[in-house]
Amino acid sequence: MPRVLVVGESWFTYTVHQKGFDAFHTSEYTEGGGVFLDALRSRGHEVTYVPSHEIPSRVPASTDGFDAYDVVVISDVGANSFQLPPETFSCSVPSPDRSELVRAFVERGGGVLMIGGYLTFSGIDARARWGRSPLAAALPVLIADRDDRVELPSGAVPEVVGKHGIVRGLERSWPALLGLNEVTARPEASLLAECAGHPLLVVGDHGAGRSAAFTSDVAPHWAPPPFLAWDGYTELWDRLVHWLAGAEL
Repeated sequence: MPRVLVVGESWFTYTVHQKGFDAFHTSEYTEGGGVFLDALRSRGHEVTYVPSHEIPSRVPASTDGFDAYDVVVISDVGANSFQLPPETFSCSVPSPDRSELVRAFVERGGGVLMIGGYLTFSGIDARARWGRSPLAAALPVLIADRDDRVELPSGAVPEVVGKHGIVRGLERSWPALLGLNEVTARPEASLLAECAGHPLLVVGDHGAGRSAAFTSDVAPHWAPPPFLAWDGYTELWDRLVHWLAGAEL
């Protein structure tokens, strides 16, 4: 079974509680990708999960380090976390660009999946910066150089628009999503699903490897509970990971 490295889908929240004259702070740590991770593990995939704040210590810092994986999944974490480890940002010590290492991994035959969110693709206020990273060349979509969020608060139903083993036999319409990142499918890539007229699922090749972009979320807030409970949820990710790892579906 494919060996999958999943990176991101975690955050810290700091809250100010203002009560009249007085105020106090609370903090909370959250991991949002549990349903996605469970879906992959339920199909037998060997999953290694790295939360966003552990990227400098746990995502490989060498080309050889990625030999332990068949597919890398990046979800809702920005390029800065791959390009600015503490030794470089705080101490001006040169270090490997992990976004370039992922690109090289795909070029040599690996698979990469970027999943949408406020800090993937371009992201909120363009802070995700993936379009300015070396990994952008390996993705099957072109990333805007601006805030690329498309908020769909009333919900929009995804539609299958392409023919491919990844979506073959799945329902044509999927449960509604609440937003996505606006991208453009590369001319040579395959557009498999759209949402509100925007690319939702795009796949393609890079070098000897394969890449995919799913421009909405795998968890709240853009992916509401009905999408997570959808019968096709686990099947979709299982097929996509198998295809990214080189299988013919």
